[in-house]
Amino acid sequence: MSFDTLGLRADILRAVSELGYTQPTPIQQQAIPAVLKGGDLLAGAQTGTGKTAGFTLPILQRLMDNPRATTGKPVIRVLVLTPTRELAAQVEESITQYGKYLPLKSMVMFGGVGINPQIDKLRRGVDILVSTPGRLLDHVSQRTVDLSKVEILVLDEADRMLDMGFIRDIRKILALLPKQRQNLLFSATFSNEIKALADGLLNKPALIEVARRNATADTVAQKVYPVDRERKRELLAKLITDHNWYQVLVFTRTKHGANRLAEQLDKQGIPSMAIHGNKSQGARTKALSEFKSGKLQVLVATDIAARGIDINELPHVVNFELPNVAEDYVHRIGRTGRAGCEGEAVSLVCVDELKLLAGIERLIKRSLPKEIVPGFEVDPRIKPEPIQNGRNGSGGGGRGGQRQGQRQGQRRDGAVRVSADGGGNRRSSGNGNGNNNGQRRRTPA
Repeated sequence: MSFDTLGLRADILRAVSELGYTQPTPIQQQAIPAVLKGGDLLAGAQTGTGKTAGFTLPILQRLMDNPRATTGKPVIRVLVLTPTRELAAQVEESITQYGKYLPLKSMVMFGGVGINPQIDKLRRGVDILVSTPGRLLDHVSQRTVDLSKVEILVLDEADRMLDMGFIRDIRKILALLPKQRQNLLFSATFSNEIKALADGLLNKPALIEVARRNATADTVAQKVYPVDRERKRELLAKLITDHNWYQVLVFTRTKHGANRLAEQLDKQGIPSMAIHGNKSQGARTKALSEFKSGKLQVLVATDIAARGIDINELPHVVNFELPNVAEDYVHRIGRTGRAGCEGEAVSLVCVDELKLLAGIERLIKRSLPKEIVPGFEVDPRIKPEPIQNGRNGSGGGGRGGQRQGQRQGQRRDGAVRVSADGGGNRRSSGNGNGNNNGQRRRTPA
């Protein structure tokens, strides 16, 4: 199947072709026709499946097929909500690329930057607004944004928005929108919370699920290295050096841990930087840019900061520490093996994390291969200790009993309160997902 068969306009197809894309992914094959019909949609897809183009392309088509009979400045007809700043920037960049030959205006809004330039752009009028919830509500409170004409609402990465405590903000925003509109909800997982949100938001939605829930991509080679907790950094440096790994995305549980590990690796001659919620927007952007360009060998990240990082053919993901919630393992290693490319995901597991590992293996329904590196044999005399953030992960990291603990940890990572997009003083400084690096990939974002 080619994009030509999906009913898209020639000027949209031209932009898609110029980006080097020829064949739609499975999510695009199903989502584009569904959105074009005008009904609500509930779509489940793992990261790297091309879901952004799955809703962006048909939305552009619908706006052009149904032009507003108004004169003067455009009004906001489409609202796309994302959990983090960098994902918002990535989505808006895709809209700009795919709509380059269309007379439509779009903009992105998030916290951590000045609000006045955003106000000026809103006053000039936009057709498509991509925003994080916190900054959007800041504009609502200042009466600088008008959502009364929204025709299409997109909730992107809805599961992460709920995990980050955005449900109250989302409900406030929904109350400001016209009752008659098209709703598109995209989520990597279909938890009970997502089902409840969908039941209250969507009207007889089309359902698309292109991958088994909580499945890991077949293109990702997964491996576990058992190691004593005090020797993890030493082993990580050896693996990176011996195998000449470049573009290594390393996950830690905490901001402090990310900073410490990046500093230690850097001192060993392995160029490294950390990215997390306490970093300024400029520092995060710089780290991501250098990492994507290959100048930076290792990027050490917390879970929220790395959600949605979109790097062309990222080869290596390392779990320096396993996540407390098993589903976050799937999200982490989903940074590699995207769009048909091969990737490698390794986990450094100490005795403290054996229950977490068991929970991950139950979730993904497979046992992960283990390899002991000579010289790094596990000392059987070492006893398990509580996980350093105060939660020992008993029960293996399922969503149920640990969900509240996970949210609390993520709020600490985001700084002040529930919102993690930096939308003003009353919300946190936010965390990030990476911007699209502009390189060609096999499938649209």
